[in-house]
Amino acid sequence: MKKFLITLFLTASTLSFQACAVADAPKVGEQFDAVAQPINTDNPAKIEVMEIFWYGCPHCYHMEAPLSAWAKKLPGDVYFKRVPGLPNPSWAPMAKAFYAMETLGVQEKLHAQLFDAIHKQKTLNPTDEKGAIDWITKQSGLDRAKVEGAFKSFTINTSLNRAALIFRNSGATGVPSLIIDGRYITSSTMAGGNDQALAVADYIISNVRKDKAAAAKK
Repeated sequence: MKKFLITLFLTASTLSFQACAVADAPKVGEQFDAVAQPINTDNPAKIEVMEIFWYGCPHCYHMEAPLSAWAKKLPGDVYFKRVPGLPNPSWAPMAKAFYAMETLGVQEKLHAQLFDAIHKQKTLNPTDEKGAIDWITKQSGLDRAKVEGAFKSFTINTSLNRAALIFRNSGATGVPSLIIDGRYITSSTMAGGNDQALAVADYIISNVRKDKAAAAKK
């Protein structure tokens, strides 16, 4: 029944995965799936690839290098973004850290370093909000009061609520997960590895692009 409903969803969305007949092509319900509920993208004119991740996740840590390299090579009609996973309150400190770094303008500089602090140096507990504030303050050189203010801002609370909604609507059962065009989800677990997940994402992107081109001609 689940497979029937997924196939019906894909047909209704007009996405045509003709290559599914090929033995090696990713298959619905196996290497990728429909999201539980469609997610609005930032720019409907382009194809969005969203990673849902958690700094405390070792699988996300190992995915970071290949994913970053892959994202740098995306064509002009595709853009990449990250959203912290927030399925439960224990993940909130790292979600706050992500958005605080974004607010403070140090996310690009500290993103990979934060992963290393948790998984390589093992100097930071991902569930410790005070520790995260201390770490960002030290690494950024910013005033601690400014960093604390970013963690407690109304904007971050709004972002956390949206992150929790995205996680729920995606239907993700773990991280890292990739959401393509707000409609399709794959992951290393579903695809069979990090490289395989990126290959599945490429496959979906290609078909979404064909779909958008066909829709534009109507």
